[in-house]
Amino acid sequence: MRSLGFLKYKIQPKVKTSLSEMFRCYKDVMRMFVLLVGPLQLSSYPSIKMIGIRTGLPLPSMWEILAQLTVYFMIEDYTNYWIHRFLHGKWGYENIHRVHHEYSAPIGFAAPYAHWLEVLILGIPTFLGPAIVPGHMITFWLWIALRQIEAIETHSGYDFPWTPTKYIPFYGGADYHDYHHYVGQQSQSNFASVFTYCDYIYGTDKGYRYHKKVLRKLKVQSRIYGTQNGGSYYASTQDLKSQ
Repeated sequence: MRSLGFLKYKIQPKVKTSLSEMFRCYKDVMRMFVLLVGPLQLSSYPSIKMIGIRTGLPLPSMWEILAQLTVYFMIEDYTNYWIHRFLHGKWGYENIHRVHHEYSAPIGFAAPYAHWLEVLILGIPTFLGPAIVPGHMITFWLWIALRQIEAIETHSGYDFPWTPTKYIPFYGGADYHDYHHYVGQQSQSNFASVFTYCDYIYGTDKGYRYHKKVLRKLKVQSRIYGTQNGGSYYASTQDLKSQ
């Protein structure tokens, strides 16, 4: 990645994650998948049938798939927002959510890296949409895959200018969620999982907007005076963490 010039897109360039740290995260995630997620998937068929997800012909139309995926993303994003805010309360963070925030500069493997109870709790918003608006199994599989891909992208630690998600209205992305991880426990900002409208409506994006304002000022000063901001993506640590 360094030889291809990808590092210029790294959101927190000063933070280096070693291969051993990445492998530890990977092992913990795979252990969670094997011991918790896997058995739940194997035993999910009765619940899938109960909520009305169909598995036979006819296959869904493209319009049906897109409409249902839109509903799933909206329902998941709204319910995930409020659960995430609860997990940033004193009890929720100290007993559950702090595990996920061990990575203040997240990596792709850290997307599903969490306390086992958090994995179960955040599974509720994921399955709520298909339970309310059941469709075909193909739509359900596509929904699970897209949700995981989105989570991996927002935890990747890289803000690539060519990613197609930049054209999705109100989409948060890696830059948006990376700030949430950087601030950590003190963060009362950027709770949304996919879109940004809940944070805007309920006023929980003020820290992030302040952070972007500081960066814009520093870039202007850099052009005028020929100075750098110290090579750090996050300029004023104490000010940002107080938002």
